[in-house]
Amino acid sequence: MVREEWREAGCICEPVAGGVDLKAEIRRMCGEKKAVVMAHYYTPGDVQDVADFVGDSLALARRAAETDAEVIVMCGVHFMAETCKLLCPGKKVLCPDLNAGCSLADSCRAEDLARMKAEHPGYKVVSYVNTTAAVKALTDVVVTSGNAERVVRQLPEDEKLIFGPDRNLGDYINAVTGRRMLLWQGGCHVHERFSAEAVKRLKAGHPGAVVMAHLECRADVLALADVKGSTAVMLKYAEEHPDREYIVATEAGILHEMRRKCPRTVFMPVPPEHEAGGCNECEHMKLNTLLKLYNTLKYEWPEVDVPEDIAREAVKPIERMLELS
Repeated sequence: MVREEWREAGCICEPVAGGVDLKAEIRRMCGEKKAVVMAHYYTPGDVQDVADFVGDSLALARRAAETDAEVIVMCGVHFMAETCKLLCPGKKVLCPDLNAGCSLADSCRAEDLARMKAEHPGYKVVSYVNTTAAVKALTDVVVTSGNAERVVRQLPEDEKLIFGPDRNLGDYINAVTGRRMLLWQGGCHVHERFSAEAVKRLKAGHPGAVVMAHLECRADVLALADVKGSTAVMLKYAEEHPDREYIVATEAGILHEMRRKCPRTVFMPVPPEHEAGGCNECEHMKLNTLLKLYNTLKYEWPEVDVPEDIAREAVKPIERMLELS
Protein backbone atom coordinates (compact mmCIF):
# COMPACT_ATOMS: atom_id res chain seq x y z
CA MET A 1 0.00 0.00 0.00
CA VAL A 2 1.28 3.47 -0.84
CA ARG A 3 1.94 5.45 2.33
CA GLU A 4 0.28 8.84 2.68
CA GLU A 5 3.61 10.67 3.00
CA TRP A 6 4.75 9.09 -0.27
CA ARG A 7 1.51 10.10 -1.95
CA GLU A 8 2.01 13.69 -0.79
CA ALA A 9 5.61 13.66 -2.05
CA GLY A 10 4.60 12.26 -5.44
CA CYS A 11 7.33 9.63 -5.29
CA ILE A 12 8.71 6.83 -3.13
CA CYS A 13 12.14 7.43 -1.60
CA GLU A 14 12.22 4.43 0.74
CA PRO A 15 15.88 3.54 1.41
CA VAL A 16 17.20 0.10 0.56
CA ALA A 17 19.49 -2.16 2.57
CA GLY A 18 23.20 -1.65 2.15
CA GLY A 19 24.83 -3.73 -0.53
CA VAL A 20 21.75 -3.88 -2.76
CA ASP A 21 22.71 -3.50 -6.42
CA LEU A 22 19.98 -1.14 -7.61
CA LYS A 23 20.76 -1.59 -11.29
CA ALA A 24 20.68 -5.39 -11.02
CA GLU A 25 17.43 -5.29 -9.03
CA ILE A 26 15.83 -2.94 -11.55
CA ARG A 27 16.71 -5.25 -14.40
CA ARG A 28 15.47 -8.29 -12.41
CA MET A 29 12.12 -6.63 -11.70
CA CYS A 30 11.75 -5.59 -15.34
CA GLY A 31 11.96 -9.24 -16.35
CA GLU A 32 9.66 -10.36 -13.55
CA LYS A 33 7.00 -7.72 -14.20
CA LYS A 34 7.31 -7.59 -18.00
CA ALA A 35 8.30 -3.95 -17.67
CA VAL A 36 10.32 -1.65 -19.91
CA VAL A 37 12.25 1.40 -18.73
CA MET A 38 12.41 4.40 -21.05
CA ALA A 39 14.68 7.36 -20.31
CA HIS A 40 15.13 10.75 -21.91
CA TYR A 41 18.62 11.99 -22.79
CA TYR A 42 18.33 14.67 -20.08
CA THR A 43 17.94 12.24 -17.15
CA PRO A 44 20.96 11.35 -14.97
CA GLY A 45 23.55 9.09 -16.58
CA ASP A 46 23.04 6.12 -14.24
CA VAL A 47 19.32 6.13 -15.08
CA GLN A 48 20.12 6.16 -18.80
CA ASP A 49 22.54 3.26 -18.28
CA VAL A 50 19.89 0.98 -16.78
CA ALA A 51 17.10 1.86 -19.25
CA ASP A 52 15.88 -0.43 -22.03
CA PHE A 53 15.69 2.54 -24.36
CA VAL A 54 17.13 6.06 -24.27
CA GLY A 55 15.94 8.73 -26.68
CA ASP A 56 14.34 12.09 -27.39
CA SER A 57 10.62 12.80 -27.21
CA LEU A 58 9.85 11.53 -30.72
CA ALA A 59 11.80 8.30 -30.31
CA LEU A 60 10.24 7.64 -26.91
CA ALA A 61 6.74 8.19 -28.30
CA ARG A 62 7.42 5.76 -31.12
CA ARG A 63 8.79 3.12 -28.75
CA ALA A 64 5.80 3.53 -26.45
CA ALA A 65 3.46 2.91 -29.38
CA GLU A 66 5.39 -0.22 -30.38
CA THR A 67 6.20 -1.92 -27.07
CA ASP A 68 4.58 -5.18 -26.03
CA ALA A 69 5.59 -4.69 -22.38
CA GLU A 70 2.84 -4.72 -19.76
CA VAL A 71 4.42 -1.93 -17.68
CA ILE A 72 6.17 1.21 -18.96
CA VAL A 73 8.35 3.25 -16.61
CA MET A 74 8.94 6.67 -18.16
CA CYS A 75 12.01 8.37 -16.72
CA GLY A 76 11.58 11.89 -17.99
CA VAL A 77 8.93 14.43 -17.12
CA HIS A 78 5.20 14.14 -16.51
CA PHE A 79 3.97 15.00 -20.00
CA MET A 80 6.12 12.17 -21.41
CA ALA A 81 4.42 9.68 -19.11
CA GLU A 82 1.05 11.07 -20.20
CA THR A 83 2.04 10.61 -23.85
CA CYS A 84 2.92 6.99 -23.15
CA LYS A 85 -0.46 6.45 -21.51
CA LEU A 86 -2.27 8.05 -24.45
CA LEU A 87 -0.52 5.71 -26.88
CA CYS A 88 -0.81 2.65 -24.61
CA PRO A 89 -4.12 3.00 -22.74
CA GLY A 90 -4.18 -0.66 -21.77
CA LYS A 91 -0.73 -0.65 -20.16
CA LYS A 92 0.37 0.49 -16.73
CA VAL A 93 2.50 3.64 -17.04
CA LEU A 94 4.69 4.61 -14.11
CA CYS A 95 6.59 7.84 -13.41
CA PRO A 96 9.38 7.80 -10.77
CA ASP A 97 8.47 11.28 -9.50
CA LEU A 98 5.21 13.09 -10.25
CA ASN A 99 6.96 16.39 -9.43
CA ALA A 100 9.01 16.10 -12.62
CA GLY A 101 7.22 18.83 -14.51
CA CYS A 102 8.12 21.01 -17.50
CA SER A 103 8.35 24.79 -17.75
CA LEU A 104 6.99 24.66 -21.30
CA ALA A 105 4.00 22.52 -20.38
CA ASP A 106 3.34 24.72 -17.37
CA SER A 107 3.38 27.86 -19.54
CA CYS A 108 0.35 26.77 -21.56
CA ARG A 109 -2.84 25.92 -19.69
CA ALA A 110 -5.72 24.29 -21.53
CA GLU A 111 -8.16 27.02 -20.57
CA ASP A 112 -5.81 29.70 -21.90
CA LEU A 113 -5.30 27.88 -25.18
CA ALA A 114 -9.06 27.42 -25.52
CA ARG A 115 -9.45 31.18 -25.09
CA MET A 116 -6.84 31.88 -27.78
CA LYS A 117 -8.60 29.49 -30.16
CA ALA A 118 -11.90 31.28 -29.53
CA GLU A 119 -10.23 34.61 -30.31
CA HIS A 120 -8.86 33.24 -33.61
CA PRO A 121 -11.64 31.26 -35.30
CA GLY A 122 -10.52 29.18 -38.27
CA TYR A 123 -7.00 28.62 -36.90
CA LYS A 124 -5.61 25.11 -36.43
CA VAL A 125 -3.33 24.35 -33.49
CA VAL A 126 0.15 22.85 -33.77
CA SER A 127 1.39 21.93 -30.29
CA TYR A 128 4.88 20.99 -29.24
CA VAL A 129 4.92 17.63 -27.49
CA ASN A 130 5.96 19.46 -24.29
CA THR A 131 2.32 20.01 -23.32
CA THR A 132 -0.25 18.44 -21.04
CA ALA A 133 -2.79 15.91 -22.30
CA ALA A 134 -5.50 18.54 -21.81
CA VAL A 135 -3.69 20.89 -24.21
CA LYS A 136 -3.14 18.09 -26.69
CA ALA A 137 -6.88 17.48 -26.62
CA LEU A 138 -7.31 21.00 -28.07
CA THR A 139 -4.62 20.42 -30.70
CA ASP A 140 -4.80 19.40 -34.36
CA VAL A 141 -1.29 17.97 -34.66
CA VAL A 142 1.56 17.48 -32.20
CA VAL A 143 5.22 18.01 -33.15
CA THR A 144 8.64 17.49 -31.59
CA SER A 145 11.82 19.44 -32.19
CA GLY A 146 12.92 16.58 -34.43
CA ASN A 147 9.93 16.67 -36.80
CA ALA A 148 8.33 20.12 -36.43
CA GLU A 149 9.65 21.51 -39.71
CA ARG A 150 8.72 18.37 -41.64
CA VAL A 151 5.20 18.24 -40.20
CA VAL A 152 4.47 21.96 -40.73
CA ARG A 153 5.67 21.78 -44.34
CA GLN A 154 3.05 19.08 -44.98
CA LEU A 155 0.18 21.28 -43.79
CA PRO A 156 -1.67 23.36 -46.43
CA GLU A 157 0.19 26.60 -47.16
CA ASP A 158 -2.93 28.70 -46.72
CA GLU A 159 -3.88 27.11 -43.40
CA LYS A 160 -3.85 29.56 -40.48
CA LEU A 161 -1.90 28.13 -37.56
CA ILE A 162 -1.33 28.71 -33.87
CA PHE A 163 1.95 27.22 -32.63
CA GLY A 164 2.75 26.66 -28.98
CA PRO A 165 4.07 26.76 -26.45
CA ASP A 166 7.76 27.27 -27.38
CA ARG A 167 8.20 30.63 -29.06
CA ASN A 168 11.82 29.93 -30.04
CA LEU A 169 10.98 26.70 -31.86
CA GLY A 170 7.96 28.38 -33.46
CA ASP A 171 10.05 31.36 -34.55
CA TYR A 172 12.60 29.02 -36.14
CA ILE A 173 9.92 27.04 -37.99
CA ASN A 174 8.37 30.28 -39.26
CA ALA A 175 11.79 31.40 -40.53
CA VAL A 176 12.66 28.21 -42.41
CA THR A 177 9.18 27.52 -43.84
CA GLY A 178 8.00 31.07 -44.55
CA ARG A 179 4.90 30.48 -42.44
CA ARG A 180 3.36 33.15 -40.23
CA MET A 181 2.13 31.01 -37.40
CA LEU A 182 0.83 32.81 -34.32
CA LEU A 183 3.22 31.94 -31.50
CA TRP A 184 2.42 31.12 -27.91
CA GLN A 185 4.92 32.95 -25.73
CA GLY A 186 6.40 30.07 -23.74
CA GLY A 187 10.01 29.01 -23.34
CA CYS A 188 12.16 26.27 -21.81
CA HIS A 189 13.77 27.64 -18.65
CA VAL A 190 17.02 25.78 -19.44
CA HIS A 191 17.41 26.72 -23.10
CA GLU A 192 16.42 30.32 -22.40
CA ARG A 193 19.53 30.63 -20.22
CA PHE A 194 21.96 30.14 -23.11
CA SER A 195 23.35 33.34 -24.60
CA ALA A 196 25.14 34.22 -27.81
CA GLU A 197 27.91 35.80 -25.71
CA ALA A 198 28.62 32.52 -23.89
CA VAL A 199 28.81 30.66 -27.21
CA LYS A 200 31.16 33.30 -28.63
CA ARG A 201 33.48 33.03 -25.61
CA LEU A 202 33.78 29.28 -26.04
CA LYS A 203 34.21 29.62 -29.79
CA ALA A 204 37.03 32.15 -29.29
CA GLY A 205 39.00 29.57 -27.32
CA HIS A 206 38.12 26.74 -29.70
CA PRO A 207 37.77 28.30 -33.17
CA GLY A 208 37.60 24.93 -34.92
CA ALA A 209 34.79 23.57 -32.74
CA VAL A 210 31.37 22.78 -34.18
CA VAL A 211 28.56 24.65 -32.43
CA MET A 212 25.41 22.60 -31.79
CA ALA A 213 22.21 24.20 -30.53
CA HIS A 214 18.76 22.87 -29.70
CA LEU A 215 15.84 24.54 -31.47
CA GLU A 216 14.45 25.69 -28.11
CA CYS A 217 17.38 28.16 -27.91
CA ARG A 218 16.91 31.82 -28.76
CA ALA A 219 17.40 33.02 -32.34
CA ASP A 220 20.74 34.75 -31.64
CA VAL A 221 22.14 31.47 -30.29
CA LEU A 222 20.80 29.48 -33.24
CA ALA A 223 22.40 32.02 -35.61
CA LEU A 224 25.82 30.94 -34.30
CA ALA A 225 25.14 27.21 -34.60
CA ASP A 226 26.59 24.94 -37.27
CA VAL A 227 24.16 22.18 -36.31
CA LYS A 228 20.60 23.10 -35.30
CA GLY A 229 18.11 20.47 -34.23
CA SER A 230 16.86 18.03 -31.64
CA THR A 231 19.07 16.06 -29.28
CA ALA A 232 18.85 13.11 -31.68
CA VAL A 233 20.05 15.27 -34.58
CA MET A 234 23.04 16.50 -32.56
CA LEU A 235 23.93 13.01 -31.39
CA LYS A 236 23.77 11.58 -34.90
CA TYR A 237 25.99 14.34 -36.28
CA ALA A 238 28.60 13.76 -33.57
CA GLU A 239 28.61 10.02 -34.27
CA GLU A 240 29.19 10.70 -37.95
CA HIS A 241 31.98 13.23 -37.26
CA PRO A 242 33.76 11.98 -34.11
CA ASP A 243 37.04 13.73 -34.97
CA ARG A 244 35.69 17.22 -34.24
CA GLU A 245 35.34 19.29 -31.08
CA TYR A 246 31.83 20.34 -30.12
CA ILE A 247 30.26 23.24 -28.28
CA VAL A 248 26.84 22.04 -27.11
CA ALA A 249 23.93 24.34 -26.28
CA THR A 250 21.28 22.08 -24.78
CA GLU A 251 20.54 20.40 -21.45
CA ALA A 252 23.78 18.85 -20.19
CA GLY A 253 22.31 15.36 -19.78
CA ILE A 254 22.85 14.68 -23.49
CA LEU A 255 26.63 14.75 -22.88
CA HIS A 256 26.40 11.35 -21.16
CA GLU A 257 25.16 9.64 -24.32
CA MET A 258 27.46 11.71 -26.55
CA ARG A 259 30.51 10.69 -24.55
CA ARG A 260 29.37 7.07 -24.38
CA LYS A 261 29.03 6.85 -28.15
CA CYS A 262 32.04 9.07 -28.94
CA PRO A 263 34.46 8.46 -26.04
CA ARG A 264 37.43 10.21 -27.66
CA THR A 265 35.49 13.28 -28.79
CA VAL A 266 35.61 16.57 -26.87
CA PHE A 267 32.19 17.98 -25.94
CA MET A 268 31.97 21.38 -24.22
CA PRO A 269 28.64 22.40 -22.65
CA VAL A 270 27.62 26.03 -23.01
CA PRO A 271 27.30 27.58 -19.54
CA PRO A 272 24.13 29.51 -18.69
CA GLU A 273 23.98 33.26 -19.20
CA HIS A 274 23.94 33.96 -15.47
CA GLU A 275 25.95 31.18 -13.85
CA ALA A 276 25.02 32.28 -10.33
CA GLY A 277 21.33 32.18 -11.12
CA GLY A 278 20.93 28.81 -12.77
CA CYS A 279 22.61 25.96 -14.57
CA ASN A 280 22.41 24.11 -17.87
CA GLU A 281 20.55 21.19 -16.29
CA CYS A 282 16.82 20.60 -15.93
CA GLU A 283 16.03 20.08 -12.26
CA HIS A 284 12.84 18.24 -13.22
CA MET A 285 14.67 15.64 -15.32
CA LYS A 286 17.17 15.20 -12.50
CA LEU A 287 14.36 14.16 -10.13
CA ASN A 288 14.62 10.75 -11.80
CA THR A 289 17.04 8.69 -9.70
CA LEU A 290 17.97 5.02 -9.49
CA LEU A 291 16.40 4.76 -6.03
CA LYS A 292 13.10 6.24 -7.22
CA LEU A 293 13.15 4.01 -10.30
CA TYR A 294 13.77 0.96 -8.10
CA ASN A 295 10.90 1.87 -5.74
CA THR A 296 8.58 2.70 -8.64
CA LEU A 297 9.06 -0.78 -10.05
CA LYS A 298 8.83 -2.41 -6.62
CA TYR A 299 5.55 -0.75 -5.64
CA GLU A 300 4.26 -0.06 -9.19
CA TRP A 301 3.54 3.54 -8.19
CA PRO A 302 3.21 6.45 -8.96
CA GLU A 303 0.96 5.46 -11.84
CA VAL A 304 -0.03 8.01 -14.48
CA ASP A 305 -3.51 8.03 -15.94
CA VAL A 306 -5.45 10.39 -18.21
CA PRO A 307 -9.23 10.94 -17.96
CA GLU A 308 -11.00 9.07 -20.73
CA ASP A 309 -12.67 12.11 -22.27
CA ILE A 310 -9.34 13.96 -22.53
CA ALA A 311 -7.44 10.88 -23.70
CA ARG A 312 -9.93 10.25 -26.50
CA GLU A 313 -9.14 13.65 -28.06
CA ALA A 314 -5.49 13.99 -27.00
CA VAL A 315 -4.31 10.84 -28.75
CA LYS A 316 -5.55 12.02 -32.16
CA PRO A 317 -2.93 14.76 -32.77
CA ILE A 318 -0.17 12.42 -31.57
CA GLU A 319 -1.27 9.72 -34.00
CA ARG A 320 -1.37 12.31 -36.76
CA MET A 321 2.18 13.35 -35.91
CA LEU A 322 3.36 9.75 -36.15
CA GLU A 323 1.67 9.44 -39.53
CA LEU A 324 3.29 12.63 -40.89
CA SER A 325 6.76 11.96 -39.50
